Amino acid sequence: MIELSESSRVILYYNGAISALTLFLQHPDESVCSPSPLPALSSVLEEGEMPLTIALMAPVDMAAAISKIMGLPADLLQANMGYHEQVDTLNGVITVYLAYFNVLDPPRQLMAEKGCKFRTLTELRNRPPAEMELLRRAYALVMES
Repeated sequence: MIELSESSRVILYYNGAISALTLFLQHPDESVCSPSPLPALSSVLEEGEMPLTIALMAPVDMAAAISKIMGLPADLLQANMGYHEQVDTLNGVITVYLAYFNVLDPPRQLMAEKGCKFRTLTELRNRPPAEMELLRRAYALVMES
């Protein structure tokens, strides 16, 4: 099993196929990044600023790794192949991926047992600027697809 490195994070979301309701998973530490929050003073890089030498993890491997870390069924998460963003931190670049819950309804009870909550984008508006920018980009991608 591939492990998720310290230089990787994942944002998890649910998107209703019929209603287009998009909910992001907020963890007990209030971050939307799994398995840990972004460091303080992080900033999202623009496309032209991204280092060419950063090795990207295969999105399928990322979804499997975060499922294992969170103790989720193996087929519950699916990688969104069109999203990977890079964040500049004091300790180097972190790549952020996106994965969605591959179910008809959000698994609220399962995630509540893990201390997590599903939140709309507006409910998350007080998150740090880097998280808000990542969420904005994720939301735009989900709405366009």
